[in-house]
Amino acid sequence: MTTKLRGNKVVVVGGGGHVGLPLSLVLAKSNFEVTAFDKSQATVDKINSGQMPFFENDAAPLLQEVLASGRFSATTDPSIVKDAEIVFVVIGTPVDEHLSPDPNALVRVMNDLEHLINPNQLIILRSTVFPGVSRKVYSLLRKKFHNIRVGYCPERIAEGRALVELYELPQIVGVADDETFSAIRQVFSSIPIECIRTTFEEAELAKLFTNVWRYIKFAAANQFFMMSNDFNVDYNQVRHAITYSYPRAADLPSAGFAAGPCLFKDTMQLSALVQQNFPLGNAAMMINEGTPGYIVQRLEHKFDLKELRVGILGAAFKPEVDDIRSSLAFKLRKLLDFKCKQVLMCDPIVQDSRIVNLEKVLNESDILILATPHKEFLNLRTSKPVIDIWNFLGKGTLI
Repeated sequence: MTTKLRGNKVVVVGGGGHVGLPLSLVLAKSNFEVTAFDKSQATVDKINSGQMPFFENDAAPLLQEVLASGRFSATTDPSIVKDAEIVFVVIGTPVDEHLSPDPNALVRVMNDLEHLINPNQLIILRSTVFPGVSRKVYSLLRKKFHNIRVGYCPERIAEGRALVELYELPQIVGVADDETFSAIRQVFSSIPIECIRTTFEEAELAKLFTNVWRYIKFAAANQFFMMSNDFNVDYNQVRHAITYSYPRAADLPSAGFAAGPCLFKDTMQLSALVQQNFPLGNAAMMINEGTPGYIVQRLEHKFDLKELRVGILGAAFKPEVDDIRSSLAFKLRKLLDFKCKQVLMCDPIVQDSRIVNLEKVLNESDILILATPHKEFLNLRTSKPVIDIWNFLGKGTLI
């Protein structure tokens, strides 16, 4: 069954964020009329002036192009939802003060928007959600709008590569009926990308499993690094021996900080789904979140930290982005603040009042720790000790 789209007016709810804005730009580039709805007036003003509110590779020129074309704009006015034929909802599942996911967050947002929704719209839920949420939203909307079409299409992009991966990665489409799948497939075929049909629950678990699998792999690498280091063996050398021309181990990562707004949170969501009966995920969280503490502990064995100034290279949660959400660099800084004479932090991309320039860090620090392997640090020139558990600089990982 093929269902034609009823129009090309798109509203992206949460369209000023790291997920919503790249999607908005790509849709506008694909000749949809797109409005990004965001609650932040400062973010909307920045977008409409042609400036990206965060760093994303190659996004700034595309933003200016689609603004000039008239196919894209941003607003804080929720009434824009009324006139849309297609509504993308990019609202994440927040975690409360007890580190528990709030599965009703998206439901509340949809309730707030309900008076703006019409029965002819195609609603596409985009963010990672707690399993069961998509079907709950679908059921709630169907009670009021009997013919409304609702699908769950989780984003799969990596920050910094959004404008590449939105064109490359197949789109998982969780739906309850043929008509909705046909309509959603037409939207994404305009980009164009392939669609994979699933149920709501299959799509929700596919998204969570993807992030949690990566998190567990990073935890295994970090545990191996700690074991090797405690045995005075360079994990990088061991990893090279394992992975060299050996396909079955090719996906063994290097050690490093596994953080950011998704991996830890999604592992907690999956754990909450099974009433915390997820020892593998719980162990991964302990290992990855404990990596900064392990580094500090090892440094205490080698140095008299209370007499030293320590420089942290990098603040973002991963290289080549400016996103500091859940960054373990700040956890490292907090631990060192208690132990050291002084802690300095720099980052070539992040704008933050706690950050100083690289020259100051290099000049005033006694020890350096590479927290985020930005490519700008590749040409680091210093004679001071550099702790590099990533082996980004190619000099080993021993502490």
